[in-house]
Amino acid sequence: MDRKKILMIFGGAWISAALLTWFLWARTQEPHKEKTVQAVAAVRDMSAGTRLRAADLKLVSLAEKDLPKTAVLDRNAAIDRVLLYPVNANEPITTSKLTGLSTAEGIPATIAPGKRAVSVPISEAAAAGGLIKPRSRVDVLFTRSGSLAESLTTVLLEDVEVLSVGRLTDPGQQLDPRAPRPAQPSVTLLVTPEESRKLEFARNQGRLSLSLRNPLDRSTIQDNTPATAFDIDPMIDSRAAARRRQLAAKGVPNLRDDKVWAQLAGEEEKPKKEEKKEPPKPRYIVDVYRGDKHVQETFQD
Repeated sequence: MDRKKILMIFGGAWISAALLTWFLWARTQEPHKEKTVQAVAAVRDMSAGTRLRAADLKLVSLAEKDLPKTAVLDRNAAIDRVLLYPVNANEPITTSKLTGLSTAEGIPATIAPGKRAVSVPISEAAAAGGLIKPRSRVDVLFTRSGSLAESLTTVLLEDVEVLSVGRLTDPGQQLDPRAPRPAQPSVTLLVTPEESRKLEFARNQGRLSLSLRNPLDRSTIQDNTPATAFDIDPMIDSRAAARRRQLAAKGVPNLRDDKVWAQLAGEEEKPKKEEKKEPPKPRYIVDVYRGDKHVQETFQD
């Protein structure tokens, strides 16, 4: 083997040894860089039931191998959701610890303090033709049926927030077309405890309907006078009076008259007997003089 080949082999071996030495030194001396991921974590200690706000969350860097599988990576995905379990400061937020606004367990946590969720059965026509969605603002109308004198419609509640329409709890939520539809649709309203009593009483006394309003319009009705049949047709009163006169001419009693009803029921008031008053009893006055004093004494039988 000639001299040139020997030098080439020796040079190659030397270079290979140098590269191997550098590689081993780099692996042992330089810090090992791992891939990191930005995840959402809690700023402070928070208890279960806390509704997360932007100020409660921050982004932290975690090694990819240490990242929980259900970790929340987008801060907006955690805002306005509620904690199902307590979390500590700097702890990553996971979806298993959060409620969803469109899930059953998340709805009670979204009810503001001092409010109650009350569901009322209502038809599509009475719900503004299906235009009412969750988070809409509505007025509640109450209609009592009966005779012309008894029927009326009035505004029962004003500026009420809709929590859900059936199973829909989010304005953009769509129901599964294969899911069974309820026989009686319902709308859930957010009201105060006092308003919930009015709503329940009215629901059992008549019919309820909803009037959709602009969410920016917070005005209230100044004169909430109930609407009656006479407001629709003022001639109803005169026609009813004419009908009563016709019936009276035919000998048909007017049962709306309290006196006629009392006669038919045998409750006619009997004239009161005049009570004889006894004449006043006579009185006797005697003048009595005691020295310079004069006194009158009165005597009666």
